[in-house]
Amino acid sequence: MGMTAGGKGGVKSDINVTPLVDVVLVLLIIFMVVTPMLQRGKSVVLPRAHSVDKDRKGGDPLIVSITSDKLVWVDKDKYDEAGLEQRLKDEIIANAYRPVLLKGDQAITVGDARKVMAIARKAGVRGVQLAVDQIKTEGQAEE
Repeated sequence: MGMTAGGKGGVKSDINVTPLVDVVLVLLIIFMVVTPMLQRGKSVVLPRAHSVDKDRKGGDPLIVSITSDKLVWVDKDKYDEAGLEQRLKDEIIANAYRPVLLKGDQAITVGDARKVMAIARKAGVRGVQLAVDQIKTEGQAEE
């Protein structure tokens, strides 16, 4: 018949690539699904800056976002001024040293950002960090 046991050919040492491709495609799909979930806060177009402070103190920051339509979000929850102040007070009670990161869309005014920072100060937040996109120059090393 067409099947033989052992014999002339010996051991076949070719690599079977099909299972490797299957595993790589499954990993690619997993990363494509998980990556959008890793972004915290609302999606905003950050302002750009030449110099960026790389010091991140205090651990995991609380993300406060101001969208282009001037809505304020804490992580994925929308708040008005009174609700924002209460949420920040609750966060400060839970962890007094937790940093607050303000992500403001580049379409908002400085006054809008200052209003949110004033609410944060009133709630007892010790400091607010501002999120920006760094403008890369030719001589600047990637970090």
